Amino acid sequence: MEFLADTVILSRLQFALTAIFHMLWPVLTTGMAIYLIVVEGLWLKTRNKNYYYHARFWSKLYVLNFGIGVASGIPMEFQFGTNWTPFSQAVGDFFGSVLGFEASMAFMLEAGFLGIMLFGWERVPPVVHYFATIMVALGANLSIFWILSANSWLQTPAGGQFIDGHFVVSDYFQAIFNPFMLNSVLHMFFATLETSLFVIGGISAWYILNQKNSEFFALSLKIVLAIAIAVTPLQIYIGHLSGEQVYHHQPTKLAAMEAQWETIPAGESPAWSAIAIPNDRAEKNDWEISIPGLLSYILEIKPQLSEPVLGLKEYAPEDRPHQIGLIYYAFRIMIAIGFFLAGLMALTTLQWLRGKLSPDKITQQRWLLRIWMLAAPLGYIAVESGWIVRCVGRQPWTVYGEIRTVDAASNLPAANVLTSLTAFAIVYSILFVFALYFGSRIIRIGPNFNLPVPGEEIAEELDTTPAEHRPDSRPVEAQQ
Repeated sequence: MEFLADTVILSRLQFALTAIFHMLWPVLTTGMAIYLIVVEGLWLKTRNKNYYYHARFWSKLYVLNFGIGVASGIPMEFQFGTNWTPFSQAVGDFFGSVLGFEASMAFMLEAGFLGIMLFGWERVPPVVHYFATIMVALGANLSIFWILSANSWLQTPAGGQFIDGHFVVSDYFQAIFNPFMLNSVLHMFFATLETSLFVIGGISAWYILNQKNSEFFALSLKIVLAIAIAVTPLQIYIGHLSGEQVYHHQPTKLAAMEAQWETIPAGESPAWSAIAIPNDRAEKNDWEISIPGLLSYILEIKPQLSEPVLGLKEYAPEDRPHQIGLIYYAFRIMIAIGFFLAGLMALTTLQWLRGKLSPDKITQQRWLLRIWMLAAPLGYIAVESGWIVRCVGRQPWTVYGEIRTVDAASNLPAANVLTSLTAFAIVYSILFVFALYFGSRIIRIGPNFNLPVPGEEIAEELDTTPAEHRPDSRPVEAQQ
């Protein structure tokens, strides 16, 4: 229990707890905002009320996640001033500015239009409401840009130099668009979108499986599937590009991700370690199953390496990551989930092409619907695993190659940090229980088909088409 007296370890645990908990909520809001744009746009184009009711229903889950995301995100940023004061003093001119940009450009944009999106359905014209929805989505996803730009700078600092322990910015654009930034932003954007799609799909599958508004939620499942056809393979490809960046810029992290202790020279065709038991103390893997020749294809899509893969033994223990097993398996969990979701998308698409997702047959696909329900939380696990690889793998550096984590932490009494860590754990546990309760309540109640549709009365007055010739735009359940 020596770690309970170590301020640096406790501060790291506290930041990890707040970051992991906070990440659960914006993951869904940033991705679901894109889905809301799609369904509301389809309603405006077709005037099919089913799309309108989808927008109203899913926006309830959106605002629940938004509220908890705000509540959990603010304390996380305050830690830069409490637990990580030396770090903030050293890089605040850039890092603090970027976090300020995120608050002023992204969060304020999202929060400013959120009220119109939620409560403006009958108070503003439909086009104005749609604009508000787009602005909410833009604000949510701008947060991804600024947060990932700041975190990428920690991975590959650029745009200035450290003078007497203080980072002096010479080129803000170079710092913002650092080498890690683009792929990191894209990887996170598609991660949030993919997670949201499979959450929406999993909830839709639950409704269909229980024969509650089956045809209505079959529509949302098909919309999700249509978007996932493009998103899931793109996410895998961008993940590969992110791995290439680690290969070239952070060799110690790559060695930890692969539990590679010995250096692999250029020109070889190394095996890829699929399962292993890394032993940090002995500097070896106690047990391992590997696939011959695969690592060079993963890193370079070539049969042989053009550059060496440096092993962990090339670095002094204080200059390389520890917790190799955590990094190693978090990376493989993320990869496995990515391919599983892509496989589920392909399988469901095949069933769609075979006509198995038609209104009269989709309820018979019980095995497929159960898999979608199982897949609903997997995106969260993949995202959290990716952040573990990204941040734990960066150790022992807070700013890679420049500021060590041990030097970035505030000199606080360990007892004080333990108290705040315990308080965060209790409060966040309560928040999580309340989120599950209200989220499940929203799902149990389901969509409200009695909500008035904006512009419906005017449209009916202007429509001179005989009633018997008008397309039936009632909710699908009402048509049965």
